[in-house]
Formats: sequence, structure tokens, C-alpha cells
Amino acid sequence: MRNRFDTQLAELNKELIAMGALCENSIASAVKALLSGDLKLAQNAIAVEGEIDRKEREIESMCLKLLLQQQPVASDLRLISSVLKMITDIERIGDQGSDIAEIVSYMPGEGVQNPHISDMAKATIKMVTDSLDAFVRRDLTLAWSVIEYDDVVDDLFSRCKQDLIAEIAADPASGERVLDLLMIAKYLERIGDHATNIAEWVEFSITGTHKS
Repeated sequence: MRNRFDTQLAELNKELIAMGALCENSIASAVKALLSGDLKLAQNAIAVEGEIDRKEREIESMCLKLLLQQQPVASDLRLISSVLKMITDIERIGDQGSDIAEIVSYMPGEGVQNPHISDMAKATIKMVTDSLDAFVRRDLTLAWSVIEYDDVVDDLFSRCKQDLIAEIAADPASGERVLDLLMIAKYLERIGDHATNIAEWVEFSITGTHKS
């Protein structure tokens, strides 16, 4: 019975990583579309949202089957309930990747050079990857590092916001474009928050303690 449970748990981990990878690709494609002006990449990022939603439903179904069929002990119950919480945050990350791509798809396609947004994208993708790795590897130290790394994303967002405010002050005609970029930066900042939530659920799955 335990061997079957462990096999199903390994499959759950695999599907969770796949769902996270779709989110990472969505964010990377949306930001690359922004920086390069390649609107086809933006459309690809929007299309991925449906796959992410399907993954969420599949993982939710796997979790419910494990709960109903395996009668897990307390530590396993904690782990499965954590996954159910985590996939909500992962799905929202996918939504925000799609939202970024949608904004990009309506912007002029000449590409935008903004190092802060590029750095924010790299930082948030790292947070998403590390939070899921922490879960699969049961690595509490890595989960804590993700939680701490959110300060890096917040700092980049603050710098980006200051630069964009200065830009609109210098050139009021750039207002619409600047607001679009500010919204994209805000979505990236929110993705960092969701990755932090995932890391906190990893901590709960290991220790039974959750920061409320």
C-alpha cells in the first residue's frame, strides 16, 4: 500500500514540476515579447494559460484520489493539502504571465529596453523554480531562501517604478506606454508574492507551521 502511495506521490511531484515549467515559459515568453517586440511570443504565452488550467485540474484530481483511496497519515495529509494550496498560487502565476502577454500584444511591436523588468522576470522565474524544487526535494533551507528573495523582487519593482515615474515626468506623451510597463512590473511583483506563498506551503508541508 505504501509503495503505491509513494509511486502516486512521485507522479504528483512530476505533474507539479510540469505545471511550474509552463508558468516559467509563460513569464519568459511574455517578457521576451516585450523586450524584442515579437508579438508571436506574446500569443504563445497567452495560449499556455489553458494548459496551466488543465494541469491544475489534473493535479487537484490526483490529490483528491490520494486522500480518498490511500487514507494518508498526518504528515502525508499535510503534504497533499499543501499541494492543493500551492496549485492555486501556480495557476495565478499562469494568469499573470498571460496578463503580461496580453498587455504586450496591444503595445507597438518595436520592443522595449527596460533592464529592471528583465531582471524582475529572471528573479521571479528563479523564485517559482526554487519554490517547486524545495517541495520536491523537501528542502526547507531552499524554501526559506525563496521567501527571503522576495525582497530582491520588491526592490527591483521599487526601482522600476521610480524610473517610470521619472520618464513620464520628462515626457508626458509617453504616459500610456509607461502605465503599461508599470502594470507589467506590478504583475511580476505579484508573481514573486505567489512564489513566496508556495515556499510558505512547502515549509508547512515539512514542519506543520505556516506563516499566516
